[in-house]
Amino acid sequence: MPADTPRPPRILGEVDTPTSERANRSWWDDEADEYHAEHGRFIGNQTPGGEFVWGPERLRESDVRLLGDVDGKDVLEVGCGSAPCARWLAARGAHVVGLDVSAGMLAHAVDAMKLDDRRVPLVQAGAERLPFADASFDLACSSFGAIPFVADSARAMREVARVLRPGGRWVFATNHPMRWMFLDDPGPEGLVVRMSYFDRTPYSEADDSGLVTYVEHHRTMGDRIREIVAAGLILDDVVEPEWPDDLDEEWGQWSPLRGSYFPGTAIFVTRKPLG
Repeated sequence: MPADTPRPPRILGEVDTPTSERANRSWWDDEADEYHAEHGRFIGNQTPGGEFVWGPERLRESDVRLLGDVDGKDVLEVGCGSAPCARWLAARGAHVVGLDVSAGMLAHAVDAMKLDDRRVPLVQAGAERLPFADASFDLACSSFGAIPFVADSARAMREVARVLRPGGRWVFATNHPMRWMFLDDPGPEGLVVRMSYFDRTPYSEADDSGLVTYVEHHRTMGDRIREIVAAGLILDDVVEPEWPDDLDEEWGQWSPLRGSYFPGTAIFVTRKPLG
């Protein structure tokens, strides 16, 4: 799920993979407790059997079934966080592995699984080098996990394609690319274009010593599609969830006001060819 960090003007330049991974691992480790105190109920962290929500618009996998039938399938969740999605999949008969870079987030997953009948194996690793053999999984998914936070998302796409079996699906949700133009403000200030959609300079924060402490990477819609195609995957759909009329909660930059004008989430539904 997305972070709540406000996005002021960028002051740093390009950020490479080791720097980005170290910064985001540390940030999510430090913020894991506060994040779950604020958002744990929404994402289903303390719900027996978990919950699978694709984003702040509350689009549920139980309603849209973007992954199809998961019973008996081998599934990888990339950037699982505290693993509510992985737990939900396991409760429906899937054989799931949850992967995340943050030990702090995975600790919340271990704690949450005390509520469940089934346990999900967890792996601490980054998405750009998946520690699995080729063709290990039938399905892969990610609900705001990993992809916005990795420096080389094209490599992450290739890695997912590598570990998928022929015909397997890869479905992932990210911040909608057009959101990059706006401040991370849920109010009227967040409706005014401030930055170029085509500026791919990562948003990053640093401490007083200059050490990078948080990074998000931007790709345009075209970039995302080209990364998917270059990895040998087929793009079947891009889902842009609308803001529900009955949802009045704000989540960082996500709000009923902004959601009534433009999308906040993009869900890419892809698959690996059979041959």
